[in-house]
Amino acid sequence: MTDITTTPHCLVCEQDSQAVPLIELRYQDHVYWICPQHLPILIHKPSQLADKLPGADNLTDAGEH
Repeated sequence: MTDITTTPHCLVCEQDSQAVPLIELRYQDHVYWICPQHLPILIHKPSQLADKLPGADNLTDAGEH
């Protein structure tokens, strides 16, 4: 879970906005950040984020639609 008082960083690579652009996302009433490089993982293979995004293992990968 991302705390609003911490510096936003990509939930995959952990780079902050000084290093890469970040996109804010909200999931299960929490705020997370992801960089454009890792956005395709969120879109196409969200289950790969299971260790970083609680509940992502329950999301359907794009190839499974």
